[in-house]
Amino acid sequence: MIFNFRIVSDEVDDFRREINIDADATFLDFKNAICDSVKYDKNQMCSFFLCDDNWEKGKEITLEDMDADSDQEVYLMDETVLSDYIDDGQRLIFVFDYMTDRCFFIEMKKSIAGENLKDPICVASRGAAPAQIMDFDEFETKASVNTVSSAGDDFDEEFYGSSEYNDDEFDAAGFDEMTFDENM
Repeated sequence: MIFNFRIVSDEVDDFRREINIDADATFLDFKNAICDSVKYDKNQMCSFFLCDDNWEKGKEITLEDMDADSDQEVYLMDETVLSDYIDDGQRLIFVFDYMTDRCFFIEMKKSIAGENLKDPICVASRGAAPAQIMDFDEFETKASVNTVSSAGDDFDEEFYGSSEYNDDEFDAAGFDEMTFDENM
């Protein structure tokens, strides 16, 4: 069986890759195919995260075991087979820059039964990939510009919520038990 994955970035609007890979390949094979398709260094620390439909991170599948004393089970890319965790529509996040938490968003678009691939292939490529590692000063500058520009926005009733609030709709049950005592 072959899996077809679509890869996009929230940093570059016109960036997209599609990779076909055998379902019995490992996450390491998939990581290498992604890195090849965007010309990234394969030796950088990275991880996949299985996600729900809202892109909330779940199980992590990492390149190296960084926390040997952890009570949690560690899933390593070279030991973890795609078909054990991937179904149609599965969403993943591939974090390629840990310092700034930059990533690709990946979705398994379809599976092709009855076919196998020896090596993964990039079947569609559009746009230039974001830089693999962002200079930390550049990252801080981008973050501060975004903070400053949003701080100057007008705050109107849309920011605070509906102007059609009705006291009769408020359910106070449970609020009388709340305490804001600082000595707790």
